[in-house]
Amino acid sequence: MKVLALSSMLALVSHSTDAAAVTFPQDKADMTHSFKAVGNQFELDGKPFLIRGGDMHYNRVPREYWRDRMKMLRAMGLNTLTTYVFWNLHEPQPGEFDFSGQLDIAAFVRTAQEEGLFVVLRPGPYVCSEWDFGGLPWWLLKETDLAVRTRDPRFLDHMRRYLSKVGEQVKDLMIHRGGPIILTQVENEYGSFGQDHDYMTAVRTMMESSGFDGQLFTSDNVLDEHNPTGTLMAGSFKDLPLALNFGQDQSAAKAFDILDKYRPEGIRMNAEYWFGWFDHVGDKHSNRPMQKGLENFKWMLDRGYNVSFYMAHGGTNFGFMNGANLDNGIYWPDTTSYDYDAPLNEAGQPTAKFYALRELIQSHLPAGEILPPVPTTPKIASIDSFVFTEQAPLWQLLGDPIQSHSIRSMEDVNQGYGLILYRHKVKKPYQGRLDVLDVRDYAWVHHAGKLQGTLDRHRQQIGLNVKLNPESYLDILVENQGRVNYGPSMIYERKGVTKEVRTSLGILSDWDIYPLPLTDLSNLDFVANSEKQIADTPTFYRAELNLTEVADTYLDTRNWGKGIIFVNGHNLGRYWHIGPQQALYCPGTWLKKGSNEIIVLELEKAPSSLTMKGLSHSLFDE
Repeated sequence: MKVLALSSMLALVSHSTDAAAVTFPQDKADMTHSFKAVGNQFELDGKPFLIRGGDMHYNRVPREYWRDRMKMLRAMGLNTLTTYVFWNLHEPQPGEFDFSGQLDIAAFVRTAQEEGLFVVLRPGPYVCSEWDFGGLPWWLLKETDLAVRTRDPRFLDHMRRYLSKVGEQVKDLMIHRGGPIILTQVENEYGSFGQDHDYMTAVRTMMESSGFDGQLFTSDNVLDEHNPTGTLMAGSFKDLPLALNFGQDQSAAKAFDILDKYRPEGIRMNAEYWFGWFDHVGDKHSNRPMQKGLENFKWMLDRGYNVSFYMAHGGTNFGFMNGANLDNGIYWPDTTSYDYDAPLNEAGQPTAKFYALRELIQSHLPAGEILPPVPTTPKIASIDSFVFTEQAPLWQLLGDPIQSHSIRSMEDVNQGYGLILYRHKVKKPYQGRLDVLDVRDYAWVHHAGKLQGTLDRHRQQIGLNVKLNPESYLDILVENQGRVNYGPSMIYERKGVTKEVRTSLGILSDWDIYPLPLTDLSNLDFVANSEKQIADTPTFYRAELNLTEVADTYLDTRNWGKGIIFVNGHNLGRYWHIGPQQALYCPGTWLKKGSNEIIVLELEKAPSSLTMKGLSHSLFDE
């Protein structure tokens, strides 16, 4: 296969900043190369190589934009692209794999090579990444006693099947087979989760047998100042490079001093240099001063240390794929935007960080290497206000219920994402406390069609006072806001109502359960907006947006409450008036000239004005 075209000549930076640049020979079509760790440096074809890398993930950027974003990364001064592989996307149901279209990881890697970028691949199985369940498939939670990221034989069997399938896609793209993949990571930050080195060995063995037979490495954080090497020991191998992960607010000198004491010799690399940060719903948008970050980066460049920015370009958690954190027991879902305050913003535009890093990298280039010019900035268009003229209640999507004596979680009814409705016919009159244990993650409690109140996991709310009338329905609508993606607590992330619903009279039984994954809206029967609409009923609103030109935009949600936006069948993600994100990024490639269908599911109440507009910029903290 032809893997090296003239247009994809790769400039290789030596470990010494005053050495000449090295390039791949271009005289053969099927060129193979060697890449390995030797002492304290990486070597490509026996010559020193320094990684200037950055994360950009194929699933967070529309496929039509992959190449343009990669050109931007090259112009910033990077020679390497880092990406995770997301298990939950590729195996949505056990044994059913998808590597097509947006999920074509092999095409993503080949595009990087064509654009002059080497690739660091991180196939997991766990990836963290502020992604639902850290990239693990939700269906692992169907077996309540299955222990993820352990030597549980069931987990190992699932993992072996997954890694084998990923290997089939990318093993021919390893550097020694003519592709651009120079490094592959074993697991991910395992020292922050467990201490089972035999598990790590099992992962490594599976990877090697699946075709990941090039240079492997591990990366970990330093978490405990009283035992700073604890996480490094748990997640590493003596014969593999060990990379650190730390951010711009930390001291690079102190971080590497810890590594020096634990491992005096070997590769020095920051595999995730956090030059920004992600956003939690209801918190402030991350916007950290960059000067200290630049100083840290310069310190590493001056010493010839390998660095990969996390994120170089964050993109978007489209659909329901955002993750969440538990911080001192408080649940914090992440926003749809994964802008990350990165050098390239959510829409792929270069920021002040981009130009500052480009300037710093240029001052450290070896003789003979020249950075390409910065490509034209992607256009972001504003769109005049348009009106939603039709509506349909959420309840139209209710199919035949799953009948159950006891309440059951989403996973119990084979559902991964979206909403779920629990319906109970009241048998006896009741007035008093209603407890819903446990709400995962936000619930609307209706009785006889009227909203009684809401329950928010973030606020640790588990109950409310109600008055229930016999022969009327008690409805509990629950939204899965994203599974926790970091730390040992992630193993408990079942969704919906996970235990029971009770009053002072006892546990309520006999439920009709309606999964609402929101993957198919074709059964909605829209009608003209009605003044008789019940204000607190979850409702879909539809607008026809006619465009004479197509470009990226940000859909302004400031006059809406809480919900989800669909554009021509694409789930853009979630909005919520509590912020910090108040406009959803809409890729122009998902729009078209002429008529466009915009559907909003408003879960709280209809806004005073059923209008929306497109902005030429992102919007946070207003």
